[in-house]
Amino acid sequence: MDTDTRTHAADLEAIRAVVATVERSQQRKDPDEFLTLFHPDAVWTTAHGKVLIGIEAISAFTRTVLPAADWAGQVTYEVAHVLFIRPDVAAVKVRQRYPAPEEESEGAPLYVMSRGDDGRWLLTAGQNTQVVAG
Repeated sequence: MDTDTRTHAADLEAIRAVVATVERSQQRKDPDEFLTLFHPDAVWTTAHGKVLIGIEAISAFTRTVLPAADWAGQVTYEVAHVLFIRPDVAAVKVRQRYPAPEEESEGAPLYVMSRGDDGRWLLTAGQNTQVVAG
């Protein structure tokens, strides 16, 4: 295995770890853990179209909405596809599921992640989209 292949594999694993942390923080309704994943200048759009620019706006929204969320912790996030735009920038397609007694709902987030100077992958831009059956 050459160095590029090892680096690529390590980056994929790090990206999957970020998505796993998104899942865990959402399941626990933990805004503090969730907010550690963001680039300070991130742009985030919710599934219902609310645009949040910068960590302050993302934080204010998250601290209000996440603890009050109506799911009981069963939400899951699965990396569906990763496209490296550059070695330090990736588009990450995620499958998000919220089980419900009457009907499961699903989201289709797209995260743009960037690797910082410290080597950490961070959420830099995100667009969530609610999946509508039919």
